[in-house]
Amino acid sequence: MPIFGGIRADILEYLLEIAEIVSVPAGQYFFREQDRGNSMYVLEKGEVSVVKSWQGQDYPLTRFHEGDCFGEMSLIDLGPRTASVLAIEDCSAIKLSNGNILKIYQKDLEQFTLIQMNIGREISRRLRHMDEAMFQERVDAHRIPYYPEIIA
Repeated sequence: MPIFGGIRADILEYLLEIAEIVSVPAGQYFFREQDRGNSMYVLEKGEVSVVKSWQGQDYPLTRFHEGDCFGEMSLIDLGPRTASVLAIEDCSAIKLSNGNILKIYQKDLEQFTLIQMNIGREISRRLRHMDEAMFQERVDAHRIPYYPEIIA
C-alpha cells in the first residue's frame, strides 16, 4: 500500500490498533460528495466506485480496489468531500481519521512526516494522471495539432 511505504512495523501496528475498521455493504456509500471530510480509507477488501454529481446525475470517475486509498484529500485540506464513494462489492476498510494521524505526530514526528509525504505523493500521482487525461480529452475534442518541432 503506497500510503504506508517506508513506515516502520511498530508504527503500522500502532496505527491499526487505534484505527477503526469499517464494513460497507455493496450499494452503500462510504461517504457522499459535500460531506464533511475528516478521514481517509484504505480498502482491505472489495471494490468501490468514485462518483461525481452534476446537474442531478451521477457520473463514475474511477474505481478503487484492495490496497487503494481514498478520501485522503480531507486529511490535507480539511475541505468537504469532492466526490462520493460507493461500494460496488461488500467492502472492509481501515478508516484513518485526523485524530489517528495526530496520534502518530505525537508518537513519532519522523513517521508522521513520512505518512504526510506519502499522502502528498498519492495526491500528486492522481493529479498528474488527471492532467494527462484532461489534456488528451482537449486534444481529441478540438483536434489540436501537435507540432514537436515548435516545442523543441
